[in-house]
Amino acid sequence: MSVRVLLPNAFQKHTNGEREIESNAANLPQLITEMETNFPALKTHLRDEQGQVRRFINFYVNEEDIRFLGNEKYAFQDGDEVLVIPSIAGGSWPDGRTPWAGLAVQAEARCARGMCSCCSYCGQEECCCGD
Repeated sequence: MSVRVLLPNAFQKHTNGEREIESNAANLPQLITEMETNFPALKTHLRDEQGQVRRFINFYVNEEDIRFLGNEKYAFQDGDEVLVIPSIAGGSWPDGRTPWAGLAVQAEARCARGMCSCCSYCGQEECCCGD
């Protein structure tokens, strides 16, 4: 059995430029483990510190959100196409400044209220708002 996995542009710097991989994983947990084994730099972008899949990483199987197919219980079928989509929001300049004045203060206030909408993958090792 083989599934085709399409990787987003944001991940390609961690996958040696690979845009697509073939996998024999039976389900999502096996696929994530395989991706982390083959591309160790992806691990921090796929899972949080507790080992859970980051909440802003979405997986689609044949254009259907895997959460509606049973999530981790869904058994991949031969020929499935899995699309990995990280939600990307926010950002900062390369020197760490936020692009808009006051954005860091606003982000910190949102985090303090538990309303942070920052992504788990913003191109930096840690989110600019501390999330």
